Amino acid sequence: MGRAETASRIVKNRPVIVIAILAAVLVAAVAVPTVYLVHRSQTHVSGQLLRPAGLPPGISASLADLMALSPVPATSAPDFTLTDQNGRVLSLSAFRGKAVVLEFMDPHCVDICPIVSDEFIHAYRDLGSAAGKVVFAAVNVNKYHSAIREVAQFSRAHQLSTIPGWHFFTGPVPRLQATWRAYNILVQARGPNADIVHSSDIYFIDPQGRQRYMSAPEVDYTKSGDAYLPPRTLAEWGRGIALVARNLVR
Repeated sequence: MGRAETASRIVKNRPVIVIAILAAVLVAAVAVPTVYLVHRSQTHVSGQLLRPAGLPPGISASLADLMALSPVPATSAPDFTLTDQNGRVLSLSAFRGKAVVLEFMDPHCVDICPIVSDEFIHAYRDLGSAAGKVVFAAVNVNKYHSAIREVAQFSRAHQLSTIPGWHFFTGPVPRLQATWRAYNILVQARGPNADIVHSSDIYFIDPQGRQRYMSAPEVDYTKSGDAYLPPRTLAEWGRGIALVARNLVR
């Protein structure tokens, strides 16, 4: 489960999902930062790849394009209090003093969530000595599978538990839904055994608790329909995530 297409990167061979997501995007578009939309429409001009202004040093135009990386107005990231995979009740504000790389995941996902998990592991390894200053976190988007044991199982299965600063948050459904709304995350759940369609943006939050950048993960598919990215692309994503996070803790 967990067909996770983002609002801005919709997989071409998923027409039913495309229609659902596009309809939701029209409703939510006013909540998306304008600078994010500008980056989407101005990535290429006259056949040349542009590097959006305001990105961290070391992020090339090609890497920014791969990540669909955009700066956003430095506003306070919405706080939340949820329970992580180890049963610890924590607030986002508890991580002040560290950078936070925040995603939204489905613990039953076999689509984009495992791909992003691999990218997080690459990023953690690329951070080197700065790894202790960065938190990797996700919020559960599956209201039918919101138990702590389920986010813990996903964390172990995808080796996210090897990241000391990893937190996969879950909690009561109303609290999860409030968090999704606060971050403009679109979630479509058709039933406990159906795929969860959800946007999958990455939020980069600085040590002062301010949103600074957004990124839109991508996924491709094999001929058999399995989610896939080449190892080189996964490594590039990890390097990009690490570069952004390291810049935030300098």
